[in-house]
Amino acid sequence: MITLLSKLIIENKNLSESKKRSLYGTLCGFVGIFLNFCLFAFKYFAGTVSGSIAITADAFNNLSDAGSSFITLAGFVYAEKKPDEDHPFGHGRFEYISGFIVSVIILVMGVELAKTSVEKVLHPTDVTSDVLTMVILGCSITVKLYMCFYNRRVGKKIDSAAMKATALDSLSDVVATSVVLLSMIVIKFFGVNLDGFGGIAVSLFILYTGYNAAKDSMKPLLGTQPDPEIVEKIEEIVLSHDVILGMHDLIVHDYGPERLIISLHAEVSGNENIFKIHSAIDHIEEELSHRLGCEAVIHMDPIESDNEVINKAKEAVTNEIANKISDKISIHDFRMVVSGEHTNVIFDASVPFEIKQSDKEIKSEIVRCVRDVNSSYRAIVKIDRAYTISRV
Repeated sequence: MITLLSKLIIENKNLSESKKRSLYGTLCGFVGIFLNFCLFAFKYFAGTVSGSIAITADAFNNLSDAGSSFITLAGFVYAEKKPDEDHPFGHGRFEYISGFIVSVIILVMGVELAKTSVEKVLHPTDVTSDVLTMVILGCSITVKLYMCFYNRRVGKKIDSAAMKATALDSLSDVVATSVVLLSMIVIKFFGVNLDGFGGIAVSLFILYTGYNAAKDSMKPLLGTQPDPEIVEKIEEIVLSHDVILGMHDLIVHDYGPERLIISLHAEVSGNENIFKIHSAIDHIEEELSHRLGCEAVIHMDPIESDNEVINKAKEAVTNEIANKISDKISIHDFRMVVSGEHTNVIFDASVPFEIKQSDKEIKSEIVRCVRDVNSSYRAIVKIDRAYTISRV
């Protein structure tokens, strides 16, 4: 159904990639609302007839999924709005906000259903298990498997974390409904009432899904490491130009899907013509914008690339730091200035967050490493925390 509708509404139209992305999200949102509401109605009927709290809990889980689909749909629609005076970077992050709202609704629903299910365990009531109830549950599992399939496929196609999370939610619903169906089979054939325990199991699945959804939604809002694939593409583009000798301090600002702002420092030879370098950097910024659909700002760092003394000193300092502190620390903007009997060795050290020592402690260790390389060296070090995981 999704494939057919997407061909009719999206694929055969001459639309921009961002518009296609929005339409895919909107289409999946509408289909999700419709299917989840149908499942809620059928399961609520089955739960009322059978008196099963587990089926009723699963029904309200589907109702929350319908609400989730509506909020996700609203998120895609609002996120597509163009930048304005109050939001110059656009409204793309609303997709993440809508995902967080959905996760809160799921968590509240899970808590309420857990409380009701515990009551059923403490004070069990009779539950009837008939063929119609089990057929409804079996059909629900089939529908949810289908929803998982198309949400996962569309999520990969448009690279949407919201759609991928919806696919995971549908898969967890399959497990939850299977638990309910199993409890109905046990009641019918063995006469053992596990309804309350089945309700608790369903509520735990709901809570687990809500927690994961909240965590995934908050990551881009709080700021997180960019996708390694994006970092790799940026490095590939920038370093493919001969004028660039190295790059560091890459920061990827995420203002929503397909709304990235990139900043980085590019090392260039200090002997090159400054106008030639400036022109080359402008060209690289344009290439990044064209190929990755982002805004790019590149800061130029001139270095003495052909100075053998500086190159050897940098290599020695790098090896000393790798051996005595960590090989994950990289140094850049390396300069040397002779000052009387001493030589000031000036550089920045990029330190990953996995190294838990304070910046002050790391700086003191680096200063000792530089002095061990040459007692006349005096280190002037600036500590940078690595915003991305880079191979450079």
